[in-house]
Amino acid sequence: MRKLLRRIRETTKDENFMHIIENIEVLVSKTLSIFMVIVILVAIADLGIFILKELFTAPYARFNTTLYKIFGLFLNVLIALEILENITAYLRKHVFQVELVIVTSLIAVARKIIILDLEKVPGIDIIGLGIAILALSISYLIIRLSNSKN
Repeated sequence: MRKLLRRIRETTKDENFMHIIENIEVLVSKTLSIFMVIVILVAIADLGIFILKELFTAPYARFNTTLYKIFGLFLNVLIALEILENITAYLRKHVFQVELVIVTSLIAVARKIIILDLEKVPGIDIIGLGIAILALSISYLIIRLSNSKN
């Protein structure tokens, strides 16, 4: 019983506890990266099926609508790749890279704007997307300038 109590006390010491937490973080990050690879492969398969199905069977008048959907699916894959890059960068350096997160957010907002149907979206949503892009762009500029000084 004393050995068990001593073992518990040793495990809960700060450096041992932090080591356990780091191991759990690495395990979670690796699991997330595997799941993200699966998501990317499924998204690519979905994109391929959609292209084959829609481009070759859709009437010519619907081509613009189909093209916007294809752009949206391409950007979904790019966003997934950026998220995977965020996870692998964390695995390499054990630090979240804010620049990558902002770039991923910019791609996501750009995707939203590209696939946006202006006839169905209220003006306030468009203004909100514009403000989001402006804020993300300024954040990206600030981070780039601070990184170039270092």
